[in-house]
Amino acid sequence: MAYTTIDDPSAHFQIALWTGDGSETHAITNDGNSDLQPDLVWIKCRSDADDHILANTSSGATKYLIPNTAGTEQTYAGNVKSFDSDGFTVGDGNQINQDTRTFVGWQWKANGGSTTNVDGTGTAEDTTKAGTYQANTTAGFSIITFSTGVDDLGDHRIQHGLGAVPHFIITKERDGTYEWYTYHHKGTDDNDYLRLNIKDATSDAGARNVFDGSDFTSIYFEMGNNNIVNDSKTYVAYCWTEIQGYSKFGSYTGNANDDGPFVYTGFKPAWLMFKNSDASERWFISDNKRDTFNSVEKHMRAESDYSEYSTTTSIDYLSNGFKIREDDNHMNGDGENIIYMAFAESPFVTSGGVPCTAR
Repeated sequence: MAYTTIDDPSAHFQIALWTGDGSETHAITNDGNSDLQPDLVWIKCRSDADDHILANTSSGATKYLIPNTAGTEQTYAGNVKSFDSDGFTVGDGNQINQDTRTFVGWQWKANGGSTTNVDGTGTAEDTTKAGTYQANTTAGFSIITFSTGVDDLGDHRIQHGLGAVPHFIITKERDGTYEWYTYHHKGTDDNDYLRLNIKDATSDAGARNVFDGSDFTSIYFEMGNNNIVNDSKTYVAYCWTEIQGYSKFGSYTGNANDDGPFVYTGFKPAWLMFKNSDASERWFISDNKRDTFNSVEKHMRAESDYSEYSTTTSIDYLSNGFKIREDDNHMNGDGENIIYMAFAESPFVTSGGVPCTAR
């Protein structure tokens, strides 16, 4: 069996760092082994407190959502101006290019902005919602847009294009103010949800189940019959499924000790996001560009506009996973379920049998 189908993760995921110059056109060029034209760009100011920015090629350049708030989709020509052959171009927006500020941009490749249309099947129970998807089945990532009608009944099936069951999903109303409802397959229950813009633990909120994870398939994911989607609104969803040697969406049990769990991923991480799903704790993001050697100490918070946050010790990125060296509840609460989302810098062993080295 092959160790991985992706020998060069930079063909599908990259991280860029830059210092703002306040200009109306500032090209951000990637430096990975492969050129990457991104379809999803997630930007955060490192040096100052300011909102995150999410932009994608399905919605189009200049449109963005803010993942640390529940606000509607906005349009501003000074944010992400274009998605380029090996990076992206930003404008003069303070959140992404204010002079002397420092920034990070996390980028994923879907299908180059080329979408597949999905015809809706009406408003009867268990219907497929009209919309589009663009999928990168090699890397297990897709961007979906869909719409619902007033008083839609029953569960809502949304085609994702992955060709495999999704393990991690983030959804947001584009023209409404419901939160960033998030699914992780290692949550407490198939119907549990988290909210990316809120610290709360997992919930199923009684009859208001958002996700019906037990009914997910390789064709669609399912959202429940509730007022979150029973409205005449448009939505965006980001879906991922695990790819051996490239991505992992797992969980571990914390021990509240500086000698925390070792978690095997099958690759050397480039990016990690953690959430204690049992408690009201922060969404913590680390990566290999802001910390180039162990220990990894610089974090961003997905649910907050806070600037980059450093700890004295936190995580070790290893050739085949990561080691927790932090006793805080956000990533190591005693006996608590910690979910994580991870993408690779390099597979532990390439398809040709070559092992990667540790830091």
